[in-house]
Amino acid sequence: MHIERVRHAASDAVADYAGLTDVALRSATEPERGLFIAESAKVIRRAIAAGCVPRSVLMEEKWLPGLEEALAPFDIPVHLADPDELEQITGYRVHRGALAAFERPKLRDPGELLATARRVVVLEDIVDHTNVGAIFRSVAGLGADAVFVTPRCADPLYRRSVRVSMGTVFQVPWTRLPEWDEAARLFAEHDVHVAALALADDAVTLRELAADPPARLALVFGAEGDGLSRRALAASDRVVTIPMAHGVDSLNVAAAAAVVLYALAVER
Repeated sequence: MHIERVRHAASDAVADYAGLTDVALRSATEPERGLFIAESAKVIRRAIAAGCVPRSVLMEEKWLPGLEEALAPFDIPVHLADPDELEQITGYRVHRGALAAFERPKLRDPGELLATARRVVVLEDIVDHTNVGAIFRSVAGLGADAVFVTPRCADPLYRRSVRVSMGTVFQVPWTRLPEWDEAARLFAEHDVHVAALALADDAVTLRELAADPPARLALVFGAEGDGLSRRALAASDRVVTIPMAHGVDSLNVAAAAAVVLYALAVER
């Protein structure tokens, strides 16, 4: 690595970090440019440990000692800036002090992941990056083999998703599914039972599913508000619900995913 002082907030050298708070812009341009941003020394180290390749780093100088060992093998620029300069570049106060731009890994083939997975989580059109990151953390901690996201789901490698996941997004294999017609065929070809988490008159309870879970199982979670689409429900083998009390009809999707994964984990 080679250390450089940031001389101007608008410098092309730190263009990867400009306007990080513009979610719509970053979500469109980061995949096109083949990069993602990791925030905090812990998350940067976890990304490197998972085999992700950094292209540059932007940080306060005080964070450098904690990252020198991890960054030493890479021939990349490490840009140092004070807190005010970081805020000018990124558009917000960078409390965690360190950011890194990484090369975006190539997406895995869905069939390749399904060939070996016993239990997977499917996120349909969940647009809240915080929920996506929280679900990845639950998957890593409670034991699913992979995550599949639909074409319109939020990017798991968006900075907020990565941060909320505490870097576990790098530990969990994931990829994007095709549209439901093709996705349903993929699940059927690999003998994966599809369980949709939704409210329905014919739904079974989570306790019933956990008592005798299929050997290979995909758990489908939808966006808050709209819930799962008709196509997702049509592609499912059964609908599962978490019984609720006091007139509450459902949990936040990230909380629901954690409850379902825990219920299935303790039964294994």
